Amino acid sequence: MSGLLAIYRREVAGLFVGPLAWALLFIALFLNGYLFVFYLGTSNGDVDVAVRWALGESWVFWALLILFPPLLTMRMISEEARSGILEFLLTAPVTDAAVIAGKFLAATTFMAILWSSVFVYALVLKSLGVAPDFGVLLGGWIGAMACSAFFSAIGLLMSSLTNTPILAAFAAVIANIAVVIAPMLSSLIPWPWLRDVLGLLGYPRRFDVLDHHKSSFLLGVFDTSYAVFFVAWTAFFLFLSVRSLEARRWR
Repeated sequence: MSGLLAIYRREVAGLFVGPLAWALLFIALFLNGYLFVFYLGTSNGDVDVAVRWALGESWVFWALLILFPPLLTMRMISEEARSGILEFLLTAPVTDAAVIAGKFLAATTFMAILWSSVFVYALVLKSLGVAPDFGVLLGGWIGAMACSAFFSAIGLLMSSLTNTPILAAFAAVIANIAVVIAPMLSSLIPWPWLRDVLGLLGYPRRFDVLDHHKSSFLLGVFDTSYAVFFVAWTAFFLFLSVRSLEARRWR
C-alpha cells in the first residue's frame, strides 16, 4: 500500500503534537495507576488478580475502551474533510487503503502505549519480590490491544461518514456501547423464535467482545479462534472505512 508509512508517521506526530492525546494519556495513566494499587489492596496483594482487573475485568477498562478510540479517531477523516485537507490527500499518490491503514495503526499505537503502563507496574512489583504471571500479563495486554484495534476501526468508519468530529465521536461511542452490551441483552428478546434463530447464528456467544477477551487472553491462553474474532471484525470495519473513503473520492 503506497504511502502507508508516510500516513502513519504523520498521524502519530499529529496525535502527540496536539493536547488531546496527552490529556487522554494523563487520564488513563492516572486511573490505571490508582486503580491498580486499589485492586492490589482489595485482592489482598494478589498481583495476577490486579493485572486481570486492570486489563479487562473492571468497568474502568471498558469505559476507557469505549471512549478513547472514538476521541482519537474522530478528527482523522472528518476534520480533514471539513477543512479540505482530505481532498488534497486523496489526490496524492497514496491508496485509500493506505490512508485508512496508516490512521488505524496510529490510533492503535497510541492505545498500545496507554496499556503498556501495566508492564511498568509489573516490573516494579517484581523488583519488590512479587513477580506476576507474565503469561497473564502479556495475554491481557494483547487482548487489550485487540479490543483497542476493533474499537479504533469502528471510530475510523464513523469519522469517514461525517464532516463533524463531535458527531463522529458520538456515533462511535454509541456503536461501541452497543457492541459491548448487546450480547448481555439477548435474554431480554421477547420472541422465543427470534432467540432460537439468533442462537443458530451463534448469538450472543460469537459476538461477545467481553467473553472473547476474558475467556482467552486474560487467562494467558492464546486461542486462534478468539484471535480470528478480533481480526475478522476489525478487518470488516476497516474494509467499510476504505469503501466510505472511496465514496468520498467519487463525490
